[in-house]
Amino acid sequence: MHFEEERLANTLPTAGANIAVSQINYHGWQNCYRLASASLEAMVVPAIGRIMQIRRIGDEAGVLWENRALDGQMPRPNSGTWANFGGDKCWPAPQSDWPRVLGHDWPPPATFDASPLEATVTDTGLLLKSQVDPAWGVRVVRHVELDLAAPVMRVRTEFRKATGKPVRVGIWTIAQFADPACVAIELPTGSRFPEGYTLLSRPEPEGLAVNGRLLTFVRHPQKFVKVGSDAAAVVWVGPSSVVLMQSEFIAGEYPDGGCRVEVYTNPGEQKYVELETLGPLVNLEAGQIIEHTTTYTVRARTTADARDEAGKAF
Repeated sequence: MHFEEERLANTLPTAGANIAVSQINYHGWQNCYRLASASLEAMVVPAIGRIMQIRRIGDEAGVLWENRALDGQMPRPNSGTWANFGGDKCWPAPQSDWPRVLGHDWPPPATFDASPLEATVTDTGLLLKSQVDPAWGVRVVRHVELDLAAPVMRVRTEFRKATGKPVRVGIWTIAQFADPACVAIELPTGSRFPEGYTLLSRPEPEGLAVNGRLLTFVRHPQKFVKVGSDAAAVVWVGPSSVVLMQSEFIAGEYPDGGCRVEVYTNPGEQKYVELETLGPLVNLEAGQIIEHTTTYTVRARTTADARDEAGKAF
């Protein structure tokens, strides 16, 4: 089959009236899962804790960036290096707390980033569950679901505090997308940031432009760039698809000065951008659970102008 997938003979029970879940081999990894509706499919690789691809049915390209140099490889959590597989994952926010909680600022905490997840088919999709992280005392649970009637994937992430002292933490979802035609944020009215956004690193994004409330830019080819906003959503425009990534709002203090969404653009040969959503920071105690839902709407691109296309997506 194309995309180097091999469907296994044992198709699993469907996860709802029109959502099919199949066990597959994917790019060298075994025991992976394909979730499919009439309009959308998602590829999940529990061995590396990632949703590796999302695409419209019939669109061979997909929207997420995948590091094909690491096909079939397994995480090495104690190596001291970071295996950047691509796809979609979650980390604990804020990153500035990692040295205090984890003891170092990089690579990311292994339980969140570089460990296999237990996968279970549910009535609505797929449930992914981690071990308890020894530093945060948190178990990660992700519910991956496709919409029956629309090209939408919802990922509800839970941090379940199992052991240890209370820890200040928020849920941080990171999706690595292929090199975009543009990225856009609809700047909120009444933003806490004077311009509706904030530069979390410099220089400013390549091609940055503001038209009304629409902020657009592209990947910087040479510099690490990161932008944040208290907006509700961010849009990625690719060659054939457009993704609206929406962040659930829960009242509270948000990381990085109040950001609900952030975009990182990677320079050099690995041509990707990260679209990120964040939940509020909570002093999480043993026995407590926090959750945050990120929604991905994937539609076909309809216009030649990328910025016009982004504006239509909101």
